[in-house]
Amino acid sequence: MIMLRDLEHPANSEINRKGFVGSECSAYAGTDYFGTDILANDDIAIDGDVIILKDNLERYLYEVYGITFQTID
Repeated sequence: MIMLRDLEHPANSEINRKGFVGSECSAYAGTDYFGTDILANDDIAIDGDVIILKDNLERYLYEVYGITFQTID
């Protein structure tokens, strides 16, 4: 007899089986300047022909242009 607690959501089953949900090919969009994977729906910035994941933008601006961010007290 299968109990309700033994059932698993289909998305969880897929993650356990494949490591991701959906089609891997459509989710992967390449890598950014730092080699970080870019997935579908990620926010990016473009500097000429360089692609930077938004999460890496502050690091990129510092390493390439020497720009720093500060909070004014």
